[in-house]
Amino acid sequence: MTIHSVPLNRPSLAPTLPTYDAKDLTGAIGQAHIVLGDQTYVLRITKSGKLILTK
Repeated sequence: MTIHSVPLNRPSLAPTLPTYDAKDLTGAIGQAHIVLGDQTYVLRITKSGKLILTK
């Protein structure tokens, strides 16, 4: 998995945010489960190259 850091333009916030390549997260099938607390979401890449996150 590739992780990048992107500098922010706001000095009051953390100097960098982690950045992930969506294709690394979703793999060959273009979908991944993302868990937040007790909820599971599906991240998918559409045919037109957009991202959709659903419950």
